[in-house]
Amino acid sequence: MTSPRIGRRAAVRTMAAAVALGTSGLHAGLVHAQATNFPDRPIRWIVPWPPGGGADMLARMLNVKLGQVLGQPVVIDNRGGAGGNIGASAGAKVAPDGYTMTFAYSATHSINPHVYSKMPFKESDFAPVIFISLVPQVLVVNASSPARNVQEWLALAKKRQMAFASAGQGSIGHLGGELFASLTGINMLHVPYKGGGPALAAVLSGEVDALFGVPVVLASQIKAGKLRAIGITTAMRTSVLPDVPTIAEQGVPGFDVSSWNGVHVPAGTPPELIAKLNSAFKKVLADPEVRKQLIENGYEIIGGEPVKFSSFVASEQDKWKPIVKRAKVQIE
Repeated sequence: MTSPRIGRRAAVRTMAAAVALGTSGLHAGLVHAQATNFPDRPIRWIVPWPPGGGADMLARMLNVKLGQVLGQPVVIDNRGGAGGNIGASAGAKVAPDGYTMTFAYSATHSINPHVYSKMPFKESDFAPVIFISLVPQVLVVNASSPARNVQEWLALAKKRQMAFASAGQGSIGHLGGELFASLTGINMLHVPYKGGGPALAAVLSGEVDALFGVPVVLASQIKAGKLRAIGITTAMRTSVLPDVPTIAEQGVPGFDVSSWNGVHVPAGTPPELIAKLNSAFKKVLADPEVRKQLIENGYEIIGGEPVKFSSFVASEQDKWKPIVKRAKVQIE
């Protein structure tokens, strides 16, 4: 015969299980409803760089079409500073509800962890949405410079110290310049700015001698005759500037530097919402007009599922670690 005490315990356990099951079912129903209605208000896209730089320009190539696909506006929120750390940190700390995305850039996520002694975020604070693209850098000088190619630039650099601009300490442009100096044996002064836009202005004004930057930012100034492109940083030439030889072609073998970009949301964002954002981005990247614009500006479109982006970010962190160490770049 079952004792009254055991019977009561069994009843309590049964009730608890029923409550848990009901709560689980309710949660699943809420998540499903949230995903079905998502988005029902504008989405914020944090770009951790100032207006006018490559990250900002790429986001603006995509945000209008993305808003059309999602049925809600996608609003760019520029948060520049600290090599992208300020904006990325802001994006890591928002509610994981799918309504705030963060533009993920190569330097911020693959270089900064090796450069900054204290990082305001961890990679695990984010969940990947999509790998957007890869993009080469181009080495440019002011049009008044006597250097018309890499070898002429190196000859000038042997006569005096040359100054090169970048979008900030630890940026791809910075580390690319350090690698270039290391491989060629020249001494260059690095002058960091708070984004690609200010760095471009410095070269145009003659404040610095050169800049490693992305074609989308520099192509119009090159075509207008205000800048001269003297070398592409990747192993292959770019369709944007097909007549400009690579730096490797011009006597610096092994030089191969590119930047990349993608999209993150805060860790803990429901997978259903990430899937919806991923699907929307894939539709945008497949749009003929968008593809044409990206390709004309030198972007190699990647796309794919979120896991493809997360594994790539991890491999890039491994790639840049020894380069940062060799360059002795450290920011407190």
